[in-house]
Amino acid sequence: MTAPRLITVSISDMKFSTRSEEVLVTFSLGSCLGITMYDPRRTIGALMHALLPDASASPDKARGNPYMFVSVGVRSMLRKLEGLGAERRNLVIKVAGGADMRGDTVFRTGERNVAALHRVLREERLGLVAEEVGGTIPRTLYLAMETGEVSVKTFGKKRTL
Repeated sequence: MTAPRLITVSISDMKFSTRSEEVLVTFSLGSCLGITMYDPRRTIGALMHALLPDASASPDKARGNPYMFVSVGVRSMLRKLEGLGAERRNLVIKVAGGADMRGDTVFRTGERNVAALHRVLREERLGLVAEEVGGTIPRTLYLAMETGEVSVKTFGKKRTL
């Protein structure tokens, strides 16, 4: 049995896979959101690490990198997966992050990221299967392509989402 191949997703980035031996991972989710989409029938999945909720204040940045923003990144990820053959009705969507890491009572970035995701999913008529958001802890998020299992690791403890 060979070890899975880890594919790292950086901040403001998205990676996709169709290879069962790969595991997509993003580290240190604080106020950022890690969003997974997986089509179990086609074995196609993606993981995005979104930094900010909305691109309206920075449309040029959003054109250059939609994955920086929840509002446009989720739609871009959805289009990419559909282009690879994923079917919208099969997508299993899970999310982690959106924490308040610094007592952010002014900008509330984590909270706004979560609200933006819920808004986009509602507009796209997509459902969220599981989430672990909020709080004050950093999280690492994994998507195992072989099974579609999404897991979250905090302080050395890993659990299925």
